[in-house]
Amino acid sequence: MSPYTLLVGSWDDAVFTLSFDPSASPPSLKLVSELKVGYHPSWLAQHPTDSSLVFTAQRLSDTTSGEIVALRYTGPGSGVKEIGRSKNGGVDPCHLLVTEDEVVTANYKEGGVAVTPISTSRPYLFPDGAYQLDMPFYAPGPNRIRQAGSHAHQIVPSSDRAELLVPDLGADRTWRLGKKDGRWAVLEESIKYEPGSGPRHVVLLDGKLYTLLEITSRLATHAFPSGTSLSKSISTLTSPPPASSGAVMVAAELLAPLLNSTFPTQHLYVSNRDDPSPEGDTIAIFALDAEHDGVPVLVNEVRTGLRHARGMVFGGPDDLYLAVGGKDGGGVKIFERVDGGTRLKELAQIEEGIRSPTHFLWM
Repeated sequence: MSPYTLLVGSWDDAVFTLSFDPSASPPSLKLVSELKVGYHPSWLAQHPTDSSLVFTAQRLSDTTSGEIVALRYTGPGSGVKEIGRSKNGGVDPCHLLVTEDEVVTANYKEGGVAVTPISTSRPYLFPDGAYQLDMPFYAPGPNRIRQAGSHAHQIVPSSDRAELLVPDLGADRTWRLGKKDGRWAVLEESIKYEPGSGPRHVVLLDGKLYTLLEITSRLATHAFPSGTSLSKSISTLTSPPPASSGAVMVAAELLAPLLNSTFPTQHLYVSNRDDPSPEGDTIAIFALDAEHDGVPVLVNEVRTGLRHARGMVFGGPDDLYLAVGGKDGGGVKIFERVDGGTRLKELAQIEEGIRSPTHFLWM
């Protein structure tokens, strides 16, 4: 079995390349290279038809704009090289979606969405055709520190790709975007959440929209596209720390790997950051209750040994492996799904040379 290559986004200044060999004894995880690209290239996305073309977004040091960086994956022995960059017109881009001819970024600080035309050949990025959308914002939320304004946090396409879904942590809504006259525009319909909950990330499965609520560390379930709430949100923590402890835990990532012959039962995986336990942050594993509209049911909680477990991505055959990064400690770990996906077994770890990992691409 050939080793797997992973690209790693960071809350530092570089994109890292790792090599993971599950056939080694013990399985190994090694640093191949790093490419410095700028301030906080925290999210990575591949082009849908040219998998060697990768985009990331970063904040600029003057904080007045963000920037999109185009990268070319040159092979497992050398990692990536920069092939283009341009300002995206937004502030603090935290997530990006790459389509055949666009990069769409969620800009956290100002709460808007920016769209930049792209191509698979030079110059790759076309900033002259870029435009921005402001998300509606009616009033500050209950959490005045986190919800003083709109905070777009992710861009997710609908199943038919006719819409884009944008969870807005500041507005307690997921906005729906549709194309009008060739451009994305905010639709009247939106998904509403409990005040002060702070939607961060969403996944669509079989007509259900599952939303990770960052501020309250809960998981919500809605019918889609109707937006009807199917149940009261549930906690992503088995034992939340008491308020007297001063610990502030926030949910981070929500994953729903596709069903396959190895894992025929659907599960959701949630990372929880900043657990005060010496055993590190947790990954909560949920099954879906078919008898109750697919509402999640917590079946396990796995200690990672990582600090601020922000990024995690499945990869390998049948999404067997899970890469997880500790932004504030522990480096990167690779876990294997076992027992039908209800447990995670640690296989490999790297700390030296990897700084503040936040996202992964399995190449």
